[in-house]
Amino acid sequence: MPSSSTPSHETTATGAPRPAGPGLLAGRTVSRIGYGAMQLERLHGDRDTALATLRLAVELGIDHIDTAQFYGDGFVNGLLREALRPEDGVLVATKVGADPNPGGPVPMRPAQRPEELRASVEANLAGLGLDQIPLVNLRRMDAAPRIPLEADQVVDLDDQLAEMTALRDEGKIGAIGLSTVTLDGLRRAIPAGIACVQNAYSLVARGDEDLLQLCVAENIAWVPYFPLGSAFRGMPKVTDEAAVQEAARALDATPSQVGLAWLLHHAPNVLLIPGTANADHLRANVAAGALTLDAATLAALDAVPARTGAIGID
Repeated sequence: MPSSSTPSHETTATGAPRPAGPGLLAGRTVSRIGYGAMQLERLHGDRDTALATLRLAVELGIDHIDTAQFYGDGFVNGLLREALRPEDGVLVATKVGADPNPGGPVPMRPAQRPEELRASVEANLAGLGLDQIPLVNLRRMDAAPRIPLEADQVVDLDDQLAEMTALRDEGKIGAIGLSTVTLDGLRRAIPAGIACVQNAYSLVARGDEDLLQLCVAENIAWVPYFPLGSAFRGMPKVTDEAAVQEAARALDATPSQVGLAWLLHHAPNVLLIPGTANADHLRANVAAGALTLDAATLAALDAVPARTGAIGID
């Protein structure tokens, strides 16, 4: 599993060039294009392919992988434990605030109470085979996508941050992030030391622009999920936009690659974690880091209006 080794600026610990160059996360240099492991759930019946996908990610220069214990009810964390080696120097980030919900309408259920956050950290430590998790994101339920909460799951952010800070002080986690957080919530949390924010954000869903700019000002990494919209019904898709498709034709790229490249160009603190269970898609996502968008292309993409629609569950 990942070690605390520090890669060079332009290459990873394995010597691979960093896709899209270097970024900063939880005090470490990582490639700006990482990998979101959620879709590996789809390979539950093909463990060898899942492991090969993770090894390919490392070979392609990815050294930031995002996971959660509720991805496949521990299945994905088990893959990471088996596939990753200390010499890979991969920063693994996980999230707490939800637990697995096998057989439920959504794959997770809220677990917001401080004692549940601690139990989830312990479960992630065991599942990942780590003594310390480099980064743990606290998934709040303040912003969309929301999950209905029972009364005992409505927990004040300060109480949660106190528990997360205690876990950091104990050395169980290295850094604290926030997910699905509001602008006010981030402002309240900054004194606790926040390494990153994970919110739904893309070219067509830019409602959190003020939140992003606060992260820029505070040197907090912005790690958007649903970077291309979502497959969930009713949610706009970046790849449907005419300006994105036109840019893709001009650049001999795919619309998905253009959508990812726009995010990288949009702000210097953006780190991407596009997810896939397909090796060709993984290679294409990494290749998006090499796309250059000129001023005219950026202006055309910036002019795409933000869309509204239902947001799915991350």
